[in-house]
Formats: sequence, structure tokens, C-alpha cells
Amino acid sequence: MVSLAPPIDRMENSAPANRFHFGEFELDTSAGELRRNGDRLRIQPQPYRLLTLLVRRAGELVTRDEIRQELWKDGTFVDFEQSVNFCVSQIREVLKDSADRPLYVQTVPKRGYRFIAPVETGEPRKKSGSDGTTVRLQKALWTNIAELRLAEERRRRQLRLLGFAALVIVFAVVVALFAYRT
Repeated sequence: MVSLAPPIDRMENSAPANRFHFGEFELDTSAGELRRNGDRLRIQPQPYRLLTLLVRRAGELVTRDEIRQELWKDGTFVDFEQSVNFCVSQIREVLKDSADRPLYVQTVPKRGYRFIAPVETGEPRKKSGSDGTTVRLQKALWTNIAELRLAEERRRRQLRLLGFAALVIVFAVVVALFAYRT
């Protein structure tokens, strides 16, 4: 599967970035906050640490062993498989992501996870030149894919609702016919 995430857009200086922007989200590691459109979101510490690891390495495979080393230092005893699954589930919930059709966190079976959304570091800024054009095109492509997936999910929900309504109507007709015959 081809990753849609371009490399993280590095800031001019060599200082480590502490603000990451992806989609409608901002991850501010200096404040320890995740925000959506400026509103602070609640996320537990371990899922937050895993999200930070994935975002910092956007586009790269982060192996399950690397996650274990980063989140649970030597001497910490946990049910690792269940803990990682819980963290990823919490991340997907807060980002409104899906394992089947991921917009942010892609599962690489039996290996690890990859953050697939385009990520910008620092303050959002406008770019110029051909590099900026490429980044804008990648973001536009990712945004269109995200919008299509969300529209597809809405369509599926509507079809399920229509199917349920049709089932109720058929049931009501059968009950009415049965009552009419008796």
C-alpha cells in the first residue's frame, strides 16, 4: 500500500519541533495538548505518547518493538499487546479515525503502525515556490481523500438506516396482512 504522508515539513532551524499540524488537529508537545480546530481534546497519557511518537515519525513504519521501548521502559510489566491495541483504539477514537479506512493511523499487520496524514511542524505558514506547490498538492489530495472517505461513511450509514426502515415497513406489512387474514 502506498503511503499518502509526505515527509514532515521541517522548520528552518535544527531545534526539535513541538507543534505538529495534521488535518484539523494540532499536537503541541510542549503544552502536552491535542487540539481540534483550537478546542482541547481529552486523551490519556499513554495514547498521547504513542500519538506523539507516530506523528514525529509521520510516513515511517513504527514497529511494535519501538513502541514497547518508547512507551514501556525496561522493568515495566504490562500486557503489551492489549496495551498497544488500547492506545491505538483511543487515538483512533479521538481522531475519529477508522482501522478499515484510516485517515491518520495505518496498521501494518504484525509489524507496527504508520501515521499517514501530511504533517506540518511549527506555526502553519504559507509556502512559495515549487516545493510549496508540491506540499499544497499533497495536502489537497489527502484532504480530498479524507472528504471522500467521510462522505462514503455517511452514505453507508444512510443506506443502513434506509435498509432498517425498509425492514420495519416489510415487517409492518406482514403483520397487517396476518392480522387482516385472521
